[in-house]
Amino acid sequence: MNLLRAAGTVSAFTLLSRITGLAREILTTTLFGASALTDAFMVAFRIPNMLRRLFAEGAFAQAFVPSLAAERAAKGDEATRSLIDATATVLAWALLLVSLAGVIAAPLLVWAMGSGLPREGHDAAVVMTRWMFPYIACMSMVALSAGILNTWKRFAVPAATPVLLNLCVIGCGLALSGPLQRAGWPGIYALALGVMLGGLLQLAVQVPALARLGLVPRIRWRSTEVRAAWAHSGVRNILGRMGPALLGVGVAQLSLLINTQIASHVAVGAVTWVSMADRLMEFPTALAGVALGVVLTPLLAAAKVQGDRSPDQAAEFSSLLDWGLRLVLLLALPCAVALLVFSLPLVAVLFHNGAFTAADAQQTARAVTGYGLGLLGIVAIKVLAPAYFARSDMRTPVRIAIVVLVCTQLFNLGLVPWLGAAGLAVSIGLGALLNAGWLLRGLLRDRVFQPTVGWLGFAAKVALASVAMGSLQAWLAWRLDWLAMDKLPRAGVMAAALLASALLYFGVLALLRVNLRALMRRRAAS
Repeated sequence: MNLLRAAGTVSAFTLLSRITGLAREILTTTLFGASALTDAFMVAFRIPNMLRRLFAEGAFAQAFVPSLAAERAAKGDEATRSLIDATATVLAWALLLVSLAGVIAAPLLVWAMGSGLPREGHDAAVVMTRWMFPYIACMSMVALSAGILNTWKRFAVPAATPVLLNLCVIGCGLALSGPLQRAGWPGIYALALGVMLGGLLQLAVQVPALARLGLVPRIRWRSTEVRAAWAHSGVRNILGRMGPALLGVGVAQLSLLINTQIASHVAVGAVTWVSMADRLMEFPTALAGVALGVVLTPLLAAAKVQGDRSPDQAAEFSSLLDWGLRLVLLLALPCAVALLVFSLPLVAVLFHNGAFTAADAQQTARAVTGYGLGLLGIVAIKVLAPAYFARSDMRTPVRIAIVVLVCTQLFNLGLVPWLGAAGLAVSIGLGALLNAGWLLRGLLRDRVFQPTVGWLGFAAKVALASVAMGSLQAWLAWRLDWLAMDKLPRAGVMAAALLASALLYFGVLALLRVNLRALMRRRAAS
């Protein structure tokens, strides 16, 4: 399997998801601006989204995918199918209970996430939380399906399905916000309806892909069958892995909760400013980090099993990491430079429309710059953490995450009073750099990752190309009044600027004789 082709498939669909997600955010800010109701939607959507990252794409995926890959490598397909059925049964029952609890506890959850919301925003957030909370059940089953498909190296469908969520939110926002307002409801409720519709569609499109492989999970409902699923040794192994993973992901989500809480007290609109900046940060994260993490996680788990059997194959684990980290540097460093020096033009083109004012754009751009400081760490974690999960070491990333959480909040104490909402983004970026550096140090110390020759020269060349590109972008950001330009000319200038930046970056790499072809041809061991 060509690794770059697999990662490219995931990256392309994930990037499409981020583009449609950006269109969703543009629609939101254009229709509703950075208002109390917009903040309410951001808080309400963040609650199921946080739990999705905590349970579905977070702890569950980190425990399930390596376990499934190891089970298949060690025992074959039939035993793996049994594990899939047992896991789906236990997960379905757990999700039913969690969804009911979330609907009942919505007021408490909104208070915990955004106690600084005004009364109107708080009430709207409670209603939208109740409408959207079952989304976590849909997305957890999607995570189960995605884990199965990725283990069988079918990456396209799981990567493409998030686009459906964004299209549904956009469609419902355009079609239903007006009628809801005329009926006396806040128009922003249309976005919450779109979220639930998107969750259902994402789950539905997984079924044909699983059916083609004969892997549609069979969920058991009889009490004896549920008890048997609970007692399955593979399920117990996943649950054992989930404990530390849940703590580790929970630390990251606790940090997000704290930051949202702080933002709700900074100013009206601050939650929206940081959310829009987060959306821009997710573009390079999708381009490199998410795609590489999805592709490498099952491959690293399989390489670990094969390496335990044969010392001759143990080097594959380190080789996969080396390839992933080189791509992280190649793709994430220029993106980080762009966020640092070109933030206001990006925000002006994308969000400075309708009810989103120039002041909102400037505040959002400051937060984007903060994310740029730590983008390399944010992306690198997506490759480094799976190396620990594949080795069944869930505790080390958890210990690191706890220390980083404390450090991030200490950064907030010093930076938020000085920088406002942007201080939250700076703190997250600094914490990510600390986290990634610590993870890398552990892999090097244990000699699990042994860099191949030429790393220093490769890094220097990528840095030089990034500086050249950043110099062009800094000049364009300073020379042009991006906030004053009309929409269409501004978009055209932006397209030309990004094209010129890409040509300059890869042109300098070519002049410096960086061997991109070797990275493109990297294949996984069969």
